[in-house]
Amino acid sequence: MALPIMAKATAVWLVDNTTLTFKQISDFCGLHELEVNGIADGEVAQGIKGFDPIANNQLTAEEIKKGEDSPLYKLQLMFNAAAEGEQKRRGPRYTPLSKRQDRPASILWLVKFHPELSDGQISKLVGTTKPTIQALRDRSHWNIANIQPIDPVALGLCKQIELDAAVQKAAKKAAKDGVAISDEERSKLVSTEQSLSMDTEPKMPASMSGLENFSLAQEEPNKEEAILDAESLFNLPASDDED
Repeated sequence: MALPIMAKATAVWLVDNTTLTFKQISDFCGLHELEVNGIADGEVAQGIKGFDPIANNQLTAEEIKKGEDSPLYKLQLMFNAAAEGEQKRRGPRYTPLSKRQDRPASILWLVKFHPELSDGQISKLVGTTKPTIQALRDRSHWNIANIQPIDPVALGLCKQIELDAAVQKAAKKAAKDGVAISDEERSKLVSTEQSLSMDTEPKMPASMSGLENFSLAQEEPNKEEAILDAESLFNLPASDDED
């Protein structure tokens, strides 16, 4: 259920300006009923200024009136972009200056854990350029040694709903083109918490593949060749002195 912005301040306003029940206010604001009771008693949310949900387009006066007339009525939140998620954006994403230094880490995370995403999709998610994405893909970026992959959702560069939508779109396109995601790639799709605590797994270069068995083979010579016939050592040809 979508909640109003500044939920506790909204609850303060509703307690002070309406006759809604504590249950109605707690359901609407996502608070516990006892917490709303504490707000009414002055024990909770002291110093918090009430946030008018009517003036901020979260409730209408008619909706509040319905709730006051019927204690069992549940208030309905009006559509709010902050609560429901951003509307579809047109044009490139603007990234604040304070977060632009985090973009390479988020791009590296997307490239590593969501290889099915195209450069265009990554560009829209975190607001970057395709040359930067390509440099991180082939690890030719000037600062690649110091960049650790971090989930862009955790960095605040995009919303989880936007990332999920992009991944689903890429998966549908791959299925339409007849390109299935391998189990190895699918296993890389992890949650934000897992990706932040995950260590980079070392891998053996492809040029060295198969050499791990070579040394073992060298250490185990043919046992049949190593067995000596003891009798052959004593059955030597007779010398001339014995004649």
